[in-house]
Amino acid sequence: MVRKMDFHTVYRYIGQFCLIIQIVWGLDEVTFVNPPVEALPDYKLEILYSCDQPATIQLDCVVYFEMGTISTLLLTQWTCVPGDPDIRTMKLNLPDWLVYQADGIVPEPAGVLSCILQASVRYEGFDDNKRPITAKDVAALQLKPFFSRPVKQHQLCIAWSKQMLQLSEEFLQKQCPCEQETVHLLSTIYASTGETFGVTKTLDPFRNELLEYQRLKAISFPWCTFSIWIFVTSYCQESVCGVFHHIDSLDNYATPTLLLTNSGQLHIQISGEAEESSAFLSSFKVPLHEWCQLGVMLQGRAVTISMTCIDKEQRTIKFTEYMLRHAAVFDDTEGYFVIGGGKYIKSAEGYFGPVVYYRNRASSHVKSDVIPDVIKKVNLTGWLQTCEEFRFDMTLKIGGFSLKAKQETESETCFDALHKWMLKRKIPTNHLCELWEEAAPHRRQAAELAKLLVFKNGKAVSLPALGRALYSLSLHKLSRASSTAVVSRILPLLLQAGCLADNQALHMSSVLLSTGLGVQKQHNKAWLLALLAAQKDDRLSLLHLGYLHHQGLHGLPRDPDLACAYYANIAKQTIIDRHNPTPNQTFVEAIYLNDDEKLNLQTNKDHHIFQWLKLQASRGAVEAEQSLARMLFWGQQGLSPNIEEAVKHYRRGAVQLEDPVSMYDYGIVLLQGHGVEKDIPKAVTFLKKAMEQDFVPAINALAWYYEQFEHDYNQAVQLWEKADLLESPDAAFNLGVMYSGGLYPGEPANQYMAYKYYLKSAERAHVKGAVQLAEIWTTGIPGYVKRYPSDAALWVKWAAEHNGYLGSILQKALDSYLKSDMLISLLYYMMVAESGYAPAQFNVAYICEQNVGGFLDPADAARCMWRYYNLTIQSQNPDTYAFIKMGDLLYEGCDSRQKDLISAAQMYTMAALRNNPQGWYNLALLSEDGFRLPLSILIELGLSELYLADNNLLLNAFYKRCRDSGDTDSYLPCSLALYNVFLQSFHKDYSAAIKFSTTAAVVAAPTMFILGVLRRRALSVN
Repeated sequence: MVRKMDFHTVYRYIGQFCLIIQIVWGLDEVTFVNPPVEALPDYKLEILYSCDQPATIQLDCVVYFEMGTISTLLLTQWTCVPGDPDIRTMKLNLPDWLVYQADGIVPEPAGVLSCILQASVRYEGFDDNKRPITAKDVAALQLKPFFSRPVKQHQLCIAWSKQMLQLSEEFLQKQCPCEQETVHLLSTIYASTGETFGVTKTLDPFRNELLEYQRLKAISFPWCTFSIWIFVTSYCQESVCGVFHHIDSLDNYATPTLLLTNSGQLHIQISGEAEESSAFLSSFKVPLHEWCQLGVMLQGRAVTISMTCIDKEQRTIKFTEYMLRHAAVFDDTEGYFVIGGGKYIKSAEGYFGPVVYYRNRASSHVKSDVIPDVIKKVNLTGWLQTCEEFRFDMTLKIGGFSLKAKQETESETCFDALHKWMLKRKIPTNHLCELWEEAAPHRRQAAELAKLLVFKNGKAVSLPALGRALYSLSLHKLSRASSTAVVSRILPLLLQAGCLADNQALHMSSVLLSTGLGVQKQHNKAWLLALLAAQKDDRLSLLHLGYLHHQGLHGLPRDPDLACAYYANIAKQTIIDRHNPTPNQTFVEAIYLNDDEKLNLQTNKDHHIFQWLKLQASRGAVEAEQSLARMLFWGQQGLSPNIEEAVKHYRRGAVQLEDPVSMYDYGIVLLQGHGVEKDIPKAVTFLKKAMEQDFVPAINALAWYYEQFEHDYNQAVQLWEKADLLESPDAAFNLGVMYSGGLYPGEPANQYMAYKYYLKSAERAHVKGAVQLAEIWTTGIPGYVKRYPSDAALWVKWAAEHNGYLGSILQKALDSYLKSDMLISLLYYMMVAESGYAPAQFNVAYICEQNVGGFLDPADAARCMWRYYNLTIQSQNPDTYAFIKMGDLLYEGCDSRQKDLISAAQMYTMAALRNNPQGWYNLALLSEDGFRLPLSILIELGLSELYLADNNLLLNAFYKRCRDSGDTDSYLPCSLALYNVFLQSFHKDYSAAIKFSTTAAVVAAPTMFILGVLRRRALSVN
């Protein structure tokens, strides 16, 4: 049936046509003259507007909420009269909840993500419900954080009901926290190796005037208490070692300083005025292998030292009192406190528990009868007791087996006669098994391995040797496993190996229990095992604990000072390790398993790449000679370190090819005697030749020679200054050392100048410079440099991640992966990933994603991907592939989680901003699926003007950026997608042209099929 159009319908269509013509010719205009950047109260806004016919100018506030809803709030409107453009000035009245702090009258904003101002020219619609927009302008408003907003000064008295609302718990939670007079300097457990590392803390003055007045008054008459929990594993190697000490702004020991002597007594030092100080010893000794609470109470001139020790159910309390001859002086805001060791003293060896400082309270009964929950939770004494029983059992069995082996060797004839007699009497041979040979089922493999080692060597073996054998047996069993089901059977062997002093076994056990790979997660036990290994100076465990406290993972407190203590330990070991290269160390290479180019460069001595380099080097190729020497010296690209072989290539490059790089490297190994006999004159000769060819590192090395061997500081500084101008990181570091030690000619010691050079060297990627910079940022330089503990943690973490022993684990992981031994590769990568190394975290997630052979349960693989891709994107320089995968997981609702399209879009945005074409592609797919991208994301992408535009314009922008990203593999799919958008727009705008549209559909059909193949789950354009 054909319906006849009435007069009103014809009139409406004619009016719409005229309106379209008016829009095309641009007769209407509205523009913000001075759009605000932030949501401000009473902002004077100016709007330029004009219209061709009588119209309405409308100002709206469009608010986008976290739940995905949008609310449009009408702010004002006025009539536009045709004529010349006009400017209207008005006071911008935004809703109070966007501008002010919530105070009971101003309501709480409910999850506002972003908002924009929109000005528009509107005409009366031809339908009653529609008002066409002929022109508009938008401006994004940045919302201030809650506490940065002003408080509204209300003109009327607050009603009683509002006053009661302000007293509610919800409102009070937003108030600034009250100042605590009880300061928890350490709220967890710190494993101390007995070296010059400790936890540094500082205090600020009270903000409350009364409390600050009391504190200042108490400086010359201190009235306070310190509580320190400690577990000493061995007494000091030197005369004293640090427990808790205070360093003032002049780098002197201040009140209070608590040290431990090599006899176990406590040494207490209290400072007074006019450089007076007193020191005394406690009348008691701190016992070994017991948790003890040490108390230091200051009451004017009276000092009380107490100790409460807990051994099983017994509690021992001792104390010493001392009366000073002078007034004590204690300013807790001057200088810094150190728990354990510092740059002036080594730490007591063992474990430090919670350390509490009661600033204005002196009491001899400060929770002395309460064991902290963190000590109960870790159950250190329980582990040590069980371990001691196991060690005793293994010692007994090793002794028996060694005696038996000796008897069999000495009297083989007697044994044969006894055996014949047993056969004649038909006595079972197991009757010969003595009581000491019997083993509990869970210890049977350890006993059998001990027997095998004893009979193989013909003598007793040490417990550490048995531990190493148990660890090797565990790795052998894991390498033969095809699934994670075997892990639960191997874990007891690893724990036994750790009990017998194998720190690698402790760390691996900690990782398994922490991640739940094949076993049930036990975070407390995992933490205990990490503490045990770290206390024995295991590098990966130190890095692991530093990472846990740096990020605040697994329920442990986030503490950058504690993280620094762990990171600094391995960072300084890294410096030492690099000066003493061994075959057990490998250069740390950041290799991502999705990087085929780097994977293809992995080699060995029989590989074609290595053989090709040898051939090129024999033909005189300088670059090949350099590469061979570097790979062999540091153990790069899959090769094991071979320093002697590397030196041969250094020598050939220096002598035969006269290559300045090889001359420098050869000169360095001659100076230090690595792989060759030390020859300083010869080293200097090659370094000078390299310097003559303007090789900057050689300039620095010669300066070091003049400083170390000739003590010619003028010549050394002159060369270092020259190298520093050429961006040498070593030169900047060495100049810092000269200023710090007062060795710079004509200049006194200057720590601030040293700091500036350390900062410069660290920024040039110098490991030593990073460690020194972090040390300064940990304590600060009074009057010059503030403390930056969080930044210090980042620098020492970066330095620690260059450790060669970490590199060897990474190389084992990569070798296992290339051999398709996925389980052992995953485990090795996990050992490094749990220490916070981002490439290892990525590789763990990637192995779980690939799940070759299905060795992981699908649910476990999904959880693994979620955890480790999530950790990867939190690193400083994450791989963009991780953003894409996290976005996919959020989009799909991984591991029983609901879909989160906003978070998925944020992940794709992060990838797109790093020029990853897949990020742009996935954002376009989200838009095609009907998801409206938040304004905040479009602002971040620089596309805020398309927020209210047609969706095809947004898709066009996304696919263009995808196409133009510079990635050759993405050019075709992104171009096809862009062509598809063009066809859709064309079809939409000219739908009346049926014949042409039909032709376009035929052309578009294969394109749509191709794009369907490229969509999500299989949409990787890389």
